[in-house]
Amino acid sequence: MSDLIQFSNGGYAFLEGGFPYSQGVKALQGYAIERARFAQPVPVAPGFAAIEAHLSALGRSRTALCAAELRSPAPLSMSGFKNFNESYVEVLKRWNLFHDGLNPVARSNVAPQIAPPFEPSFYAFCYTVAAKNAGTSFVVAGSGEWPEGGKFPGDIVARGDLSATALHEKARFVLGKMQDRLAGLGASWREATAIQVYTVHDIHSIVSGEILPRTGNGGGLTWHYCRPPIEELEFEMDVRGVAVERILSV
Repeated sequence: MSDLIQFSNGGYAFLEGGFPYSQGVKALQGYAIERARFAQPVPVAPGFAAIEAHLSALGRSRTALCAAELRSPAPLSMSGFKNFNESYVEVLKRWNLFHDGLNPVARSNVAPQIAPPFEPSFYAFCYTVAAKNAGTSFVVAGSGEWPEGGKFPGDIVARGDLSATALHEKARFVLGKMQDRLAGLGASWREATAIQVYTVHDIHSIVSGEILPRTGNGGGLTWHYCRPPIEELEFEMDVRGVAVERILSV
């Protein structure tokens, strides 16, 4: 696990990830992370504009953006995913959020199985605000059952297998990745205010057999009936611990 990298211009630190996103973020001392969800998903370009307007109204600069939750029309091929990431990161570069090959902004990006958006859209985002005596706040980026840096698609855990045993194996792998990122952020499951699962497969035995024994009941579990963003992936999770969440109408 990489060390936390301070991003003082944003008021947070992050775990280094890849080109599209970091592995997770944590508010620096004197700051807290808040989350805002759009009442309805907003296409990426106007979504960035709405995020900028929200931050400006709070007296925060664009560099306060620390995490994004996206919704896509359907899972993409790996090449399609890379193409989308290039245009997304171009905006982060203009916002002074991408320097020296490092992207501090965490992200999840999933495809709703029912009523998907017509184009890639923002579902929610997180940002930092000044806060005295704030507790730990963090966001763990979304991740599926593929080892980062591994061969794709050959290294997908239980690739092509949708049996109950394979789905448990996939979930254990993703839970382990969430655990590692929490540890890297100096956070724990008990500090999580929301744990999100993204899959179109039955998770009832996974909840009782894999998730709750590790996470506890705490802030509960939100199941989004969505697919991970890349074809052949079947199970994704993300985790956050924030004190303030709001709904935005655009």
